[in-house]
Amino acid sequence: MAVEPQSDYVLLQGLRETRGAIDRISAAPGPVLGGWFAGAFGVAVGLLAATWLVASLSTPDPTPIWVPGVDGSVVAGDLTGILGANLLVLALHATACVAGFIAGNSMPIAAAQMTGFKRFVHVKAGLLAIWWVIAVTTFSLIAQAYGLGMLGSTLAAQFDLSPFALIVTVLPHALVELTAIFLPLAAWLIASRRGEWGDLLAATFVTVAIALPMLMAAALIELFVWPDLLRAFSPVL
Repeated sequence: MAVEPQSDYVLLQGLRETRGAIDRISAAPGPVLGGWFAGAFGVAVGLLAATWLVASLSTPDPTPIWVPGVDGSVVAGDLTGILGANLLVLALHATACVAGFIAGNSMPIAAAQMTGFKRFVHVKAGLLAIWWVIAVTTFSLIAQAYGLGMLGSTLAAQFDLSPFALIVTVLPHALVELTAIFLPLAAWLIASRRGEWGDLLAATFVTVAIALPMLMAAALIELFVWPDLLRAFSPVL
C-alpha cells in the first residue's frame, strides 16, 4: 500500500478544510459575514479616531496637496492611484490571513506527523508566524494612523477646516474603504479567538472577493462626491 507523502497529506487536508469552510459560509452567510463586517467596521472607526487624534496634534505641512475634483478634473490616473494604494493594504491583510492559516492549521498538521527536532521546529515556527502576523498588523495600523493623520492635518489647514470637520467629509468613502481593507483582518481576529484556523484560507478568498467592489465604490465616491462635500464645508472653496 502506498504511503501518502506528508506534504501531500497537509495540502489535501488544507484543501478539504477550505472547501468545507466555503460550504458552511455559503449555507449560512449571515452570521459569518455579519461578524466580519462588524469587526472590520469597528477597526475602521478606531483608525479614523486615531487619525483625528494625530491630525489634531500635528503641525500641517505648508505644501498644498492636490485633490482631484477640487484642484482639477478627475482623470483615470486618479482612480488607479487610489485603487493601487488600497489594494496594497488589502494584500497585506490578506497575506496575514493566509499566514494565520499556515501557522495555526497547516503547521500543527505537519508537526503531528513528525518527531524530535523536526516536530519542535514546526511547532515553534507556527507560533512565531502567528506573532509575526500580530506584529505586522499592529505596525500597519500604527503606520496608517500616523500617515493619514499627517495628511489630514495638512488638508484641514488647506481647506480651513478643523480635523474633525475634515473627518466628517471623508466618512462616506472612508468607512466603505477601511471596512473593505480590514475584512481579512477581522476574519483573522475572529478565527484566532475561536481557534478556527482551518477556516482562514476560505475567509481570505471570500473577504477579498467582497472587498474589491467595495474599494471601487469607495474610490468613485472619493473622486466624485468628496469634492462636493469639501465645497459645502470649507469656507475657502
